[in-house]
Amino acid sequence: MKKEIIVNRSLEETKVAVLEDGKLFDLFIERRESEKILNNIYKGKVQNIVPALNSAFVDLGFGKSAYLGIDDIVAQKNERNIENMIQPGQDVMVQVYKEPISTKGPKITMDISLPGRLLVYMPFSNNIGVSKNIEDREEYDRLKGIISEIKKEVPGGIIVRTEAEDATEEEIKREIKYLTRIWASIVSRFDNAKPMSLIHKDLGVVFQTVRDYFTEDVILMHIDSPKELRDVTEFVKITTPEFLDRIVLYEGKQSIFKAYGIDEEIKRLRSNRARLKSGGYLIIQEAESLCAIDVNSGKFTSKTSQEDTAAYTNIEAAEEVARQLRLRNIGGIIVIDFIDMRKASNRQKVLEKLREVTRGDKAKIKIWPITRLGLIEMTRERKRESLFSLMGDVCPVCRGLGLVLSKESIFINVCDDVEQMGIDMHHGKVKIKLNPDVVEYFNERKSRLKELFKMDFDIQSVADIDREDYQIIFE
Repeated sequence: MKKEIIVNRSLEETKVAVLEDGKLFDLFIERRESEKILNNIYKGKVQNIVPALNSAFVDLGFGKSAYLGIDDIVAQKNERNIENMIQPGQDVMVQVYKEPISTKGPKITMDISLPGRLLVYMPFSNNIGVSKNIEDREEYDRLKGIISEIKKEVPGGIIVRTEAEDATEEEIKREIKYLTRIWASIVSRFDNAKPMSLIHKDLGVVFQTVRDYFTEDVILMHIDSPKELRDVTEFVKITTPEFLDRIVLYEGKQSIFKAYGIDEEIKRLRSNRARLKSGGYLIIQEAESLCAIDVNSGKFTSKTSQEDTAAYTNIEAAEEVARQLRLRNIGGIIVIDFIDMRKASNRQKVLEKLREVTRGDKAKIKIWPITRLGLIEMTRERKRESLFSLMGDVCPVCRGLGLVLSKESIFINVCDDVEQMGIDMHHGKVKIKLNPDVVEYFNERKSRLKELFKMDFDIQSVADIDREDYQIIFE
């Protein structure tokens, strides 16, 4: 699969897109006024302990209190009484592993982890491990042997990432040396820092993408900012110097995202509908703790049978569901309503396809078998807010319902209000001021208003009146 990384740097935000065979699969956005705090390390102060919840709340210095669960406290293994583990007023080193979402504050841990390109270093752990995605048993054993030897000299836990496959022992040792140096500087800053302050900031979105995605299957990294290009080049010289020739400055006249068709794709992500090549489509409905996805065949029909139509559409939909979850950064509980299939073999094919296409997702995913109702339930790790939450605000008219009052409902409300006002006793003019969107509907029913109230009405369009609002004026 041919992968490309496209970087767009503007005054207020940085956007990074990952394309697979020319199709957008991952999108990361970092804005100046809403900088992310995920993976940042802070010197926090314990505010209060809630024994009933086995948790504590920690002040990091930026408003919302952070949630610290008992399992995220580094303490003696056998201790399960949170009041013996930390105390109110205590300074603690914590790392954000889940950003604030809606009204919820961030979630934090004292079990710090420092990710590199090849390894993850965990200073307070004693475990070693190798990514399960490295399926070659010989390579798996080779890497485990290398880190087992390193572990004899380096305190803390080490996890080998998928990107370390085929890496040399020298490369792995060089990275663990780099990560332990970072840890030493963090400890030093913690000792000297004021309470409730940032002591280590995680890499920005571009460098994170280089660390996590810039592998041998990426043929091009196209960047439209000379400064960003210089910074990335310096970073890659340290991490993967063999890929330097794949970093190229974009010098086109139109914006880089427009040239690659990414801007249009982002516009489509604002819709709750995602189209399939066959003519079918997905309806994606996000809520705070759950996302429901409905699969529809649309106009597509197979030449053979309804069962074949359902199976073909569902398999195609499984691929698009995996892509949409990554692009929209949807997390939490996800329920997918596939088109009903009678054959158990077809249901199994769809389930296996969904599991296959979600393997490339960096977020942790768990998928359950199809239920009796034909639903697939799954969970996707939620670390930061969804793309919809980042780019949009709740509609002030519908307030997130996705629906506004119909024109007919507004007409009925106006008639009810006029009736209650006792208009039959009024002998002057009556004006009804309305949002432009509903004026035509009222004009078409002027005769009905006259029939009901035995007088003429002056229907006026006023742009600054909300769609569901109106004014009735007696003159």
